[in-house]
Amino acid sequence: MHDEIFGPILPILGYRSIDDALETIRSGSRPLALYYFGADDERARQVLDGTASGGVTINDVMTHMFVEDMPYGGIGASGMGAYRGEAGFRTFSHARAIYRQTEVKQAVALFHPPYGDAFRTFLSAAISG
Repeated sequence: MHDEIFGPILPILGYRSIDDALETIRSGSRPLALYYFGADDERARQVLDGTASGGVTINDVMTHMFVEDMPYGGIGASGMGAYRGEAGFRTFSHARAIYRQTEVKQAVALFHPPYGDAFRTFLSAAISG
């Protein structure tokens, strides 16, 4: 259990308290996936809030990776980002902001110092809505 397991093996560890289980999870690398089994929603929330991982499946294993409209990916040593659907598109795309300042001299003068009455009037109108 020192490397990620990509095979038909599912390690199961016992624990005495939920805090012990969370400490075991947090003491290692962040896992590619996290599987929680239990009917207690408050306990599940405690596990989710107390850990960092890739995808999570509750009361099953691996099924989160088969839901096509959910992002899939790891965190930390498991990789960064989400690799499917819109999340994958955003991960592998770069949204580049491009702003072109107007060439209208009155507008340029309004937003550059020295600021005068026109700028104060503009701000007053913008603030008061």
